[in-house]
Amino acid sequence: MVNHAFNEQISEISHLLNIINLLNWDASTGMPEKASENRGKQIGLLSKLAQQRILSKEMKTAVAQLDDNPNLSLIESRSVKAVKNAIAYFDKIPTELVTKQAELCSLAEIAWREGRATNQFSLFEPYLERIVNLKKEIADRVGYVNHPYEVATNEFETGLQVPVLKSLFEQLKARLVPLAKKVHQAPKPNNDFLFRSFPIEKQRAFSHSLASKIGYDFKRGRLDTTTHPFEISMTRDDVRITTRFNPNFLNAGLFGTLHEAGHALYEQNVAPELNQTALTLDLIGLYAVAGTSYGVHESQSRLWENRVGRSFEFWQNHYGLLQETFKGTLDDISLSDFYRAINRSEPSLIRVEADELTYDLHIMLRVEIEMGLMDGSLSVKELPEYWRAKMQEYLGIMPSTDTEGVLQDIHWSKGMIGSFPTYTLGNVMAAQFMQAALKEAPYLDQDLSQAKYDSLLSWLTKNILSHGRTYTPDELLMNVTGRGIDPSDYLTYLEQKFAKLYDL
Repeated sequence: MVNHAFNEQISEISHLLNIINLLNWDASTGMPEKASENRGKQIGLLSKLAQQRILSKEMKTAVAQLDDNPNLSLIESRSVKAVKNAIAYFDKIPTELVTKQAELCSLAEIAWREGRATNQFSLFEPYLERIVNLKKEIADRVGYVNHPYEVATNEFETGLQVPVLKSLFEQLKARLVPLAKKVHQAPKPNNDFLFRSFPIEKQRAFSHSLASKIGYDFKRGRLDTTTHPFEISMTRDDVRITTRFNPNFLNAGLFGTLHEAGHALYEQNVAPELNQTALTLDLIGLYAVAGTSYGVHESQSRLWENRVGRSFEFWQNHYGLLQETFKGTLDDISLSDFYRAINRSEPSLIRVEADELTYDLHIMLRVEIEMGLMDGSLSVKELPEYWRAKMQEYLGIMPSTDTEGVLQDIHWSKGMIGSFPTYTLGNVMAAQFMQAALKEAPYLDQDLSQAKYDSLLSWLTKNILSHGRTYTPDELLMNVTGRGIDPSDYLTYLEQKFAKLYDL
């Protein structure tokens, strides 16, 4: 059995990281702006304490005693391995660097919010410059195989290498680009009615209802509003989600809620015995998250948002309630027209509001930028113009403001350079997992058509969610699907869905 000293140290680190999550949640949902500097220092101190515990003599001694012990269970051995990897990582990075990053990101987020609200990239630019320099310094200290970007991505997706990522993107482009071209040349379904008046409080009530229907436990969670939607957990019994509502656009709050609820289902359904263990913590990123990786985590949010939430069967069961919630607003719109409208594909400026077909092109742009920032081929100052040029190249549209361009995502202000690839990885994995689920349990199709979501959630919990970070992403994919990352299921799904929608 793992010894007491090891468990005690991990428990303390878990508490520290969960407190950091709570402070981050507060910073994004209700903290006064002028509190940002002190909040950064608070998070910086807690990050420093967590790193010190990882590198403590007691922890190193415990790991040395347990390393390669054949009597450890799988959970115990993987816990030891996770801590061993974190020790090796932080041995190369001064504590001051971790503290500096935490403090900087707290200020950067406020600058990003101000820049976004006033369309002034210049307000955020100096903070992003410093964040990028910190990330490059960390990459140099840690070392990498192919590209400095790998150090950044490995914080979110263990083992991801740049050549693999580039190959995946090329495979996707080869089929997505011609498909998107055909779809965008076809007559578009009308979606004007999605921009009618939808009072926010009614949207909130309806979104709350849908999140509950798919399994999100509000006794262990809550729904708030914020500038950029997110999910965050402080143990499996306190998993919170946020979204943003637009009174004149239904999709944003509705599908944003389903997306974040998908993330929350992951955190709420990790096995109870993993609570406060190394297998519910990102010890490299100093973040409390139970999912195998951010890509696997994203697979769940995209699965519930798109594979379930944008399906015809889903709205066959819930469109009546939507019409009832917004009496008189959608009475003239048929179920079929509504379904086609929420799946309409067209080039768009905003990633979180992009349709399934164009979404990954938004990700490819961001990944290309992040790689350029990390290897020095692109400067922070160049980003607004570079963003506009690439949007024109990839999607044929160009933002007129930085708010709807380079300032639209919160990730860089939080220091999350390297996280964007996980969105596309999540799309691909979602298709692989769904294919495996339907093959093993063909009754799921009928259950979903009857609004019985617990059977899918049970399958996902058994095969994916309950394991926390016990397995690597590649191991989990092999265990569940028998394959590594493979875009074929995802591409086939998109081709079949949009061919049917657009009569191609």
